[in-house]
Amino acid sequence: MAQTTISPVNASASAPKPTILRPEEVAFLHADGHIDPAVPAVETHELRKEYGAKVAVESLTLTVRQGEVFGFLGPNGAGKSTTMKMLMGLVFPTSGAMSLLDRPIGDVAVKRRVGFLPEQFRFHEWMQAGEFLDFHGQLYGMGAAERRRRIPDVLELVGLEGEGRNRLKTFSKGMLQRIGLAQAVMNNPALVFLDEPTSALDPVGRREVRDVIGRFRSEGMTVFLNSHILSEVEQVCDRCAIIDHGRVVRLGTMQELLAEDLTVDITLDEIAPTVWNTLDTGVTLVGTTGRTRTIRVPDEERIPPLVDRLVAAGVKIYAIAPHHRTLEDVFMEAISMTGSAAHGLERDDAGMGGQE
Repeated sequence: MAQTTISPVNASASAPKPTILRPEEVAFLHADGHIDPAVPAVETHELRKEYGAKVAVESLTLTVRQGEVFGFLGPNGAGKSTTMKMLMGLVFPTSGAMSLLDRPIGDVAVKRRVGFLPEQFRFHEWMQAGEFLDFHGQLYGMGAAERRRRIPDVLELVGLEGEGRNRLKTFSKGMLQRIGLAQAVMNNPALVFLDEPTSALDPVGRREVRDVIGRFRSEGMTVFLNSHILSEVEQVCDRCAIIDHGRVVRLGTMQELLAEDLTVDITLDEIAPTVWNTLDTGVTLVGTTGRTRTIRVPDEERIPPLVDRLVAAGVKIYAIAPHHRTLEDVFMEAISMTGSAAHGLERDDAGMGGQE
C-alpha cells in the first residue's frame, strides 16, 4: 500500500520522525473546499472529564453541523473550557466519545483542517503582521508559495488589508484580536474554535469581530464559539448550547430558544375588567401598574386586532411596548433550574487545565 509522508517544518536530525498518513487521510487533507455538510463538524457522546473528585464535564452529548456558527454558553465552572480543550486534544477525557469532521480527535489530517484562537493569547509583538502569519503558516505545514498566496487573502478576510508590514506592537486590541482570527484561519480550515474572541474589547472591536465571524461563515467554515457575552452570541450564532455542571441544559436555534409568548405593555385609560374577557381568548392579562396593563399574547399578529377591539370599545391607548425574550432570559432560566444562578460556582473550569 502506498504511503505519503509529510515532513515537519525545519526538520533536523533531532526532530521527531515524519508523520506517515494513510492514503485516505491524504485524500481528506487535500479535499477541495470544505467537508460534506452531511458530516457533523463536531460530535460528542456521553463525554466526561474528572479532575480527582471534581467532575468538570458530565455526560456531554451534542452535534455541531457543518457551516454553522455554534455558540457554546455556560456560567463559570460549567465545563466550557474543559470541553474545548478536549476537542482540541489538549486534555484527555475520562470517558465518552468525540470526533471532529467525523474523524478521531488525534487524527493528524483532521488537525490540519482545524483552526483555534485561545482566549488568552500572546503574540510575537516584534513581528510584522505578514511575518506572523507566515510563521503560523509554516507551523501548519503550508508551502512557501501557498503562504504567499494565502496571507493577503487572510488579511483582507479579517479587515487588515494593507497592514502586513506593520508590527504587532503597533496594533490596537481590536486589531490584535483580528490578527489572532487571521492566524486561526491561515490554513483555510473547515472548522475553527474561538474561545472568548470578543473578551475585553470595546463595542467597536466587538462589532468588528462579529463581522469577521460572519465572513468565516460565508467562506463555508464552521465556527465553534465559546463566549459569555450573550448579546454577541444572539447576534452572530445560528444555534447554541447552554451547559451547566458539565451537561447540556438547553440546545437549539436562536428562533427555537427565544420562542415563547410575547409580553406587551399597553398604557391606556380606565377600562372595565370584564372588557378583557371579551377581547381574545389568546390574550392574557398578567399585571397592572397604574394605567399600564401587561398582557401576554402568542405572537405579534395578535396585537393589531387587539388594539382595534380596544379602540372600538371606546378605550384610549397611549402607548404599546412589546418585550421580546432575549438570550439572557433563556440563559438565566436554564441555569436557575440547576442551581448555579442561586448558589454560584467556586471556580472557573479554565483553571483546572493545570491539573491534567
